[in-house]
Amino acid sequence: MVEHLLTDAQMRHFIVNGYVTVTTDLPAQFHDAIYEKTMTVFDKEGNPGNNLVPRIPEIQRVLDDPNVKGALTSLLGADYYMQPHRHPHYNPPGSKGQGMHQDGGKRWSHHTRRLLVFYYPQDTPLELGPTGVVPISHYYSTREGAEISPEQPIVGKAGTVAFANYDLWHRAMPNSSEKRRYMMKFLYTRMSEPQEPTWANKETEWANGTHVGPTEHQGMFRHLWDWHRGIEDNDAHGTSNGKSLSGLISALNSTSESVGLRAAYELPGFGEAAVPALVQCLQDESEMTRRNACYALNAVGTPAVERLREALKDSCEYVRSNAAEALGDLGTKAEPAVPALIETLKDLSGNVRARTIEALGTTGQTSAIAVPAIVKALEDENPGVRRNSVFALARIGKDAPGAIEGLQNVLFDENRYVRGDAVHALYRIGTPAAKAVLLHHLETTRWCPLTSKESTF
Repeated sequence: MVEHLLTDAQMRHFIVNGYVTVTTDLPAQFHDAIYEKTMTVFDKEGNPGNNLVPRIPEIQRVLDDPNVKGALTSLLGADYYMQPHRHPHYNPPGSKGQGMHQDGGKRWSHHTRRLLVFYYPQDTPLELGPTGVVPISHYYSTREGAEISPEQPIVGKAGTVAFANYDLWHRAMPNSSEKRRYMMKFLYTRMSEPQEPTWANKETEWANGTHVGPTEHQGMFRHLWDWHRGIEDNDAHGTSNGKSLSGLISALNSTSESVGLRAAYELPGFGEAAVPALVQCLQDESEMTRRNACYALNAVGTPAVERLREALKDSCEYVRSNAAEALGDLGTKAEPAVPALIETLKDLSGNVRARTIEALGTTGQTSAIAVPAIVKALEDENPGVRRNSVFALARIGKDAPGAIEGLQNVLFDENRYVRGDAVHALYRIGTPAAKAVLLHHLETTRWCPLTSKESTF
């Protein structure tokens, strides 16, 4: 398996640019067959959407290819999860392409917990309208990101698979050819917080004598490198580069997102001393200021936990929501805040409860302490709370056997993604009781890939 993992150079490329590509070991004839079958399905039935894999099950061989699995393991850990949403994108001959956009955006986290995975079943040169991406743009939540660097086309031979940060700005480029271009999009998610490198890591330092990416954002890149390696970026603490704390706090409110991001990752140089001012920033009316403060707090790490825990009781709704989100982004480093997060599930705000339940999936994933409260939240009136509850239980996995009955009750939820995530939660719990519920459900909901209008039985 090691030979299929990403290298240090590939990981650095992903951290800076937000994407990396590999090619499968499958023969050209295989991809040709996928391309032809995709055309047939589109012509006869239309876009299969989320039923892409059941309708063209051979695609699973792409997702099981050692190079693809190696990249997913490198970026998301060995227990990554393919979520229920998937979509084949069709770029017809003569198209003018799409506008630049983000599928994610404004998630208040730069940590790699979600990936877009693009599979191309045909050779995709520039004239065929490949996916265009903007390197480094995944760190941005404003339109500034769409223009932060020149657009790069993802071109390659049939069987090319690209892995992109969920927040990367991208688009379908114009197709000036006479051939159809297909791209199969999948959404993958990290289930466990990183404890150690999961790629073929040989070098401990981010730069290691080389310069990768813009100089002004090296602190940001180094933080992501260390996060993927499962360590805190303690080297940055105590190194303020001669800048004042008050000056950097003011820079968080810059009209330039680039300036704000740079300040956010320079503030950890003050260590714990920066925490009170950063938590105070969560009261700012500017969403970008609050978001930049969250980036800084998460780069500070463990010293920020106690102040954020206290902010869960703030009188302002968005302060409580941002505090919960920041604690969730700290992951298991914020485990001491789990009891306070459980208490926050009583908050009157649905948005606060939704952010809190999501945070419990990362902070409380090493024990069963939060499970009873999360199971109760499966019945919350807020759909975001219910959706995040299922996913939190999936992340907790083997420590959530007490959630089996609650998960069984949402297997027919009105939200298709709640249903799909409930299936994966039962799979990760893995007890005989969970497997019995799961198998019974799968037997009754099985999709037949051969059934069509022409062949109903």
